[in-house]
Amino acid sequence: MDLWAYENQVTLDFSRPGKPTDNAYIESFNGSFRDECLNLNWFLSLHDAQEKIESWRQDYNTYRPHSSLGDMTPMEFARTE
Repeated sequence: MDLWAYENQVTLDFSRPGKPTDNAYIESFNGSFRDECLNLNWFLSLHDAQEKIESWRQDYNTYRPHSSLGDMTPMEFARTE
């Protein structure tokens, strides 16, 4: 990864260990994903997991309001920009 970043002029910036507030957006997403998808489903196979996770992803990215977007869905927010 370091070589790829160097070759593509990308600066890597890692969160500090034990400091989840360094990236609050991903921490919020991880919590939502865990609480709303992973903890609520049994995955019987890889295919079953892919279907259930994709269904959750579609709902999360299309229909579910996000407080960080002023309680709009991502689709509504995209139309305002």
